[in-house]
Order: sequence, then structure tokens, then C-alpha cells
Amino acid sequence: MAQSAEADLKGLLHRLKVAQRDLLLTAATTATLPSDGALRKISELEGAIAATEALMQEETKRR
Repeated sequence: MAQSAEADLKGLLHRLKVAQRDLLLTAATTATLPSDGALRKISELEGAIAATEALMQEETKRR
């Protein structure tokens, strides 16, 4: 994988994890359950994180 693509994926992964962490911390501070929308967004971010990590692993194996 080209170094710029690798750096781009690492940057994306970091942003996804920060976004998910922020949502989780916000949900943790409330006394009620998070909204369906918040839960959906957390789940969607998890899928995007997994897909990004998988692509990074695939590209590393290709080298």
C-alpha cells in the first residue's frame, strides 16, 4: 500500500475511534439509555472501524 494511502487510512481510523469514543462517553454520563439514533451511530462507527482495520490488514499482507 502506498504510504499516503496508509497514512490516510490511519487518519480515518483515528477519527472514527474518536467519534465513537465521544458518543460512548456522552452516553455514559446520562442517567437514561442512549437514544436509538445514538446507539445506531455507535454501531455504524464500529462497522466502519472494523472495515478500515480489515482493509489495512489486507493491504499489509499484500506487501
